[in-house]
Amino acid sequence: MADVTHWTPRSAWAGIAGPGHIGASGEGVTVTLLDGYGLASLIAAPGQAEALSRRVEERFGLALPPTPRLVSCAGYDAIGTGPGQWLLRTASRQEIPALIAELAPHAAIADQSDGRAALRLSGPHLRETLAKGVMLDLHPAAFAVGDAAATSVAHIGVQLWRLPDGAEGPVFEMMVARSYAVSFWSWLSGSAAEFGCRIRDGRG
Repeated sequence: MADVTHWTPRSAWAGIAGPGHIGASGEGVTVTLLDGYGLASLIAAPGQAEALSRRVEERFGLALPPTPRLVSCAGYDAIGTGPGQWLLRTASRQEIPALIAELAPHAAIADQSDGRAALRLSGPHLRETLAKGVMLDLHPAAFAVGDAAATSVAHIGVQLWRLPDGAEGPVFEMMVARSYAVSFWSWLSGSAAEFGCRIRDGRG
């Protein structure tokens, strides 16, 4: 009888990061490890940008942003990543196959759910931590709630966006290619350790 391989899904952060505390005492930075969400990349087909935008708005209540912005509605997020290009995030990856079938007539769409590692970052010392590697001005006057950007951190390409401030201070989310998760975590954990960093589980 032939051997049968059974694949078990694993978090992008499995074996890399887990709940706990690193660095100095206190909680200057809080890292929430995001998992379980669905993610698809959208690139509008030639001449189909308006039709794609209409279909996404009808189906999800989202107006695809024409600039690098995050828009959210009822458990769905759309992040502008370039001219005619977006990331569409859903609460569950089980939604992605139907999403691909529905939007394929208007866009090149690909499931990215297992290809990215995502984090939510917050805390009173978050901007000081990010300033050690993020090559952007993240001051509130320069980077408003909902703004998104593609940049590099420690020579690793990342996408980030700003969420509304919380009780712990500013809140950002970041995504990195899963293959770079170890290198990115090495930079982030080292940068946050100075201020004390709490790590917790979460779901996208």
